[in-house]
Amino acid sequence: MFEAAKEDKELGLHKAWIAVGVLIVGVIGIVGFYFFNRSSAQHAAQTSAAVLADANGVRDLKVQKAAMQKDSFGTTAVWSVTLVNKSDKFIYTDIDYQTDYIAADNSLIFQNKGTLAVSVAPDGELTKEFRDAAYPPNVAWFKFKITGAKAKLP
Repeated sequence: MFEAAKEDKELGLHKAWIAVGVLIVGVIGIVGFYFFNRSSAQHAAQTSAAVLADANGVRDLKVQKAAMQKDSFGTTAVWSVTLVNKSDKFIYTDIDYQTDYIAADNSLIFQNKGTLAVSVAPDGELTKEFRDAAYPPNVAWFKFKITGAKAKLP
């Protein structure tokens, strides 16, 4: 009769140790999973940052066509620009540009800078029409160029 009670105590103690062991293994598994995933996310972020460091919107975005006309009142320059993204890796957004208005003697009359709130996909093409600035007098020719862009991965 006393031996049966002793066996019950040993069985209960054995179950308690198993429960503690399972609990410890579970905690170790959760902590390991957390650190592994955090490390993977940090590595992915570092890899993405390294790849984005190679992006160069001025190099990758090419002006295929840039035409300028005056608006119907003859007071504002209206540009139609076709851009081609030569990169196969990057999407370019918020494209910075510069327009130059030049006299017949090649002196700069006026220069304007702005940002096109558009995006161009990898190996993509985009045509954008926009109003630039008040059209200055005595313009003989004009120039449009890309000065920068934000890059992101698809």
